[in-house]
Amino acid sequence: MQKARGFLAIIVLSAFLLSVSGCGVPSVKSSTRENSKLRVITTLFPQFDFVREIGKDKVDVSLLLPPGVEAHSFEPSPQDIVSIQKSGVFVYTGEFMEPWAHKVIENTKNKNLIVVDSSKGIDLMDEEEHDHEHTEGTNKEAVETEPEEEEHDHGGKDPHIWLDPVYAQKMVDNIVEGLSKADSKNENFYKENGESYKKQLQDLDKSFTEAFKKTKYKTIMYGGHFAFGYFAKRYGLTNISPYSGFSPDAEPNPQRIAELIKNMKESGSKVIFYEELIEPKVAKVISDQTGATMLLLHGAHNVSKDEINSGITYIKIMQDNLIKLKQGLGYNE
Repeated sequence: MQKARGFLAIIVLSAFLLSVSGCGVPSVKSSTRENSKLRVITTLFPQFDFVREIGKDKVDVSLLLPPGVEAHSFEPSPQDIVSIQKSGVFVYTGEFMEPWAHKVIENTKNKNLIVVDSSKGIDLMDEEEHDHEHTEGTNKEAVETEPEEEEHDHGGKDPHIWLDPVYAQKMVDNIVEGLSKADSKNENFYKENGESYKKQLQDLDKSFTEAFKKTKYKTIMYGGHFAFGYFAKRYGLTNISPYSGFSPDAEPNPQRIAELIKNMKESGSKVIFYEELIEPKVAKVISDQTGATMLLLHGAHNVSKDEINSGITYIKIMQDNLIKLKQGLGYNE
C-alpha cells in the first residue's frame, strides 16, 4: 500500500512538473532573493536551523514541512514545488529521505537554483545494519517469525544522519558550500558562521561522549520507530524497539513488545522513550506493564507549532535529549 501511494504521488508530481514546464515558472531568476536576502528552502528542521545559524540576516529561509507534520509521510504540494523552483538554494537530506526531490530538481526551470544534498560525503548505514543493532538483546528467532507491515521505502539506507553531531558538522559544511556558491560575495560570512556553529556541535558531541561513560545502562528502550541508529553507533549504544524500520505506517511486533517488557523488568530500567509527533500508544502499553516513566527522545525531523513559536533549535533539542538519556540510562555523577 505504501509503495502504491508513493508511485501515485510520483505520477501526480510528474504531471504537475510537466505542466509547469509547459507554462513556465514566473520570473524564477528575479525571485530567488527576497528583500535582498538569499531565498533558501529546506526540507527538514535540522537543515532549516543550520541555515539560520549559518546565513543569519543574509538569508530568508523557509521550512517546507508545516509544523507538526510527520516527515516520512510528507509529499510536496504543487505550491511547494513552485516555492522550491523560485528559491536560490534548495537544501534536502538526500535521496533516501526525500525520494521525490530528484524529480523536482530534474524538472526545475530555474537554472540558477543551487541544490544542496546535505548527506554528500557521508557513508550511509544500510537499513539492515540499523536493524541488526536494533535487535541486540532481543530474542531474534522470535522476531523473525513475526511478519511486519510493508514500510516506507528508504532505498535500503538509513537517512537520519543529523542525529549524529559529528555528521551534523559535515551537513553544515555542505550547506556553507551551497550558500557560498549562490551568494559568493558573502562567502566569508557563511564560512565564519559555519565554523562557529560547528564548534557548538563539537561541544555537543563531547557532552554525549562524556555522559555515556558514566551511565549504568547502554541500551535505549524505545517504544517508537528508532531513528537514532547513527547516534547509537557513534556512542557505543544499542537499542530495543518493537518496530523494524522507520516508517510511521509500520506496525509494532507483539513479540518484540513482550521482549522489550521482559528486558526492562530484568534490567531494572525505569524509562521508556517515545518519538515526536506520533501518538505513543506502544510506549503507553509498556509503561503500564512496567511502571516505567515515559520520556520523549526527539528525533528532530520536524517540530510542533508551539516549538517553532518558542524558538526551539537543533542544539536545544539534542541537549534536552541528553538530559533524558541520562535519566533513562542511569547516569552516575
